[in-house]
Amino acid sequence: MTTVHPDNDALIVVDVQNDFCPGGALAVPDGGAVVPVIDLLLELPWKTVVATRDWHPANHVSFKEQGGPWPPHCVQTTRGADLHPGLRSEQITHIVSKAATANAEAYSGFEGTSLSKYLHTLGVRRVFVTGLATDYCVKATAIDAKNDGFEVYVVVDAVRGVEASPGDVERALEEMSSAGVAFIASSSLHA
Repeated sequence: MTTVHPDNDALIVVDVQNDFCPGGALAVPDGGAVVPVIDLLLELPWKTVVATRDWHPANHVSFKEQGGPWPPHCVQTTRGADLHPGLRSEQITHIVSKAATANAEAYSGFEGTSLSKYLHTLGVRRVFVTGLATDYCVKATAIDAKNDGFEVYVVVDAVRGVEASPGDVERALEEMSSAGVAFIASSSLHA
């Protein structure tokens, strides 16, 4: 069992947005299943709860029309960019928007944002990463957090992957592990 310390632990909820959940423009298989797990974690006494979100302009570089790999998704101010309605969003204390300019992609919540400074200013030492998708934004966020000096845990039952190619999720887990990221089940966390 791992005790959540309200003085130095943060929960990061990565991109649990409508477009990445069932029925969305870029739905992650079984993506909605992370919501009830994250909602339970939100009851724990975190120093801060950060939600990251893709916040793309309509002409974003990642979209197929601009030569990118993805269909349009999480376009600023659309329903698809909203956080999943089942999330207990009143518990979220800080929202980080990423990839918010047309010419820059950002899978990590730390890339091109003030997230690192925000967490360090609060005295956060450990971050627990949840959300979507394991093999893209979760992986990038967890590795960047580790590289920024945080102790990092991915909550394994609170993430889901895209698995665009067979084995992508497994490779992502191995890459995170090699970077020093640890893994934990939500049932192991308590107040």
